[in-house]
Amino acid sequence: MAFTYEELKTKTVAELREIAKGLTHEAVLGYTQMHKDHLLRSLCRALGIDSHEHHQIVGIDKPAIKARMRALKKERDAALEAHDPERLAVVRHQLHRLNHQLRSHIA
Repeated sequence: MAFTYEELKTKTVAELREIAKGLTHEAVLGYTQMHKDHLLRSLCRALGIDSHEHHQIVGIDKPAIKARMRALKKERDAALEAHDPERLAVVRHQLHRLNHQLRSHIA
């Protein structure tokens, strides 16, 4: 049976150990002695599952925002070299707002 990270995360340690019992991968050797977090990572490695949750960005154009952030970082570096604190403050504020916008749209 194929599992996802979210399905494995909701299972109990006993259920995870039952799954590990049927595997012969070296990552799950000693599964009877593992805590849930170690067992979960080992099972993901043995089953070839990504061992972290992926966040989806919904409702915005992430590539455009990331491109704008790259341009602003170049402006920030130029303002640092030019010793322009006013421009530096503006650019940092814009970067902060874009970061906040990305984080607020995570589903």
